[in-house]
Amino acid sequence: MSAPHSLLRIHNLSKSYQEAGQRRSILRQVDLEIQPGEFVALLGSSGSGKSTFLNLISGIDLADEGEIWLQGQNLVAMSEAERTLFRRNHIGFVFQFFNLLPTLTVLENVTLPAELRGTPLKLAQARARELLGQVGLAGREGAFPDRLSGGEQQRVAIARALSHDPLLVLADEPTGNLDEETGSHIMALLEQLTRQAGKNLVMATHNLDNARLADRILRMHDGKLVSEPARP
Repeated sequence: MSAPHSLLRIHNLSKSYQEAGQRRSILRQVDLEIQPGEFVALLGSSGSGKSTFLNLISGIDLADEGEIWLQGQNLVAMSEAERTLFRRNHIGFVFQFFNLLPTLTVLENVTLPAELRGTPLKLAQARARELLGQVGLAGREGAFPDRLSGGEQQRVAIARALSHDPLLVLADEPTGNLDEETGSHIMALLEQLTRQAGKNLVMATHNLDNARLADRILRMHDGKLVSEPARP
């Protein structure tokens, strides 16, 4: 029976792909509940299904079977257009390769999710400037992504992920394209800002040090999620 105030509830989730003429099972009847404000880390090797799991949670990909309830709404039952709108309004993303739009300035990149949600431009820009200050990039609003270092680009991506006040932030190997020191700073910043904003964070990583910042660690193994101790 589900907890009454779960933000995210996943039931019997399965996903497989056709590969070299054979069906490869990625997720097998996965169940998970996440409570409001919880930070959950998904540990696993490359190809274990972590990214697939995040894509299913966000509605980018469709499960073969199962249910995904976010804030009381079942993503699996939505049409593609409904999932796209729901994702745009309620989910923030931080990717390994930043995924900033190269033709937009830093400010425009961060403002975009709030604009797409229908926030008036002045309000969206004010929120973006506030977030850019919090990630240490005040004064860089007019720069284009190619003028920034990798760490700076990921700071912009964190600000962008929070700019439209999402229910849930999904991070896929957020430090995987950064050196160890920069990655450590970025991870601390991501944790601090998501907790400060009271947001849920679900992060896929193969980095145990990053995972230990979470409230709960789940290891992806043979298509299942296995709990591990967090915060030693």
